[in-house]
Amino acid sequence: MIQIRPVSDLRNKFPEIEKLVKNGDPVYLTKNGRGAMVVLSLQQYAHSTDELERRLDEADEMAESSSTRLTHEEVFSNVRAQLA
Repeated sequence: MIQIRPVSDLRNKFPEIEKLVKNGDPVYLTKNGRGAMVVLSLQQYAHSTDELERRLDEADEMAESSSTRLTHEEVFSNVRAQLA
């Protein structure tokens, strides 16, 4: 279940927020009714960044093995076409 809490809960109900995060649930914090930040466990954060680093490494390897270069317009056009 998505956890949306006011940012004041981070200070006032830290143990509750900590428990949710340790159980693997991200907690979305709001300020004045608008999204402000997301709290994740260190494990979740590391997993997310590790996956991103892995994909960037793959892209670097692909770029080294090919002389083809695309402009950012071509890249975004290709992505949009795949999403459609």
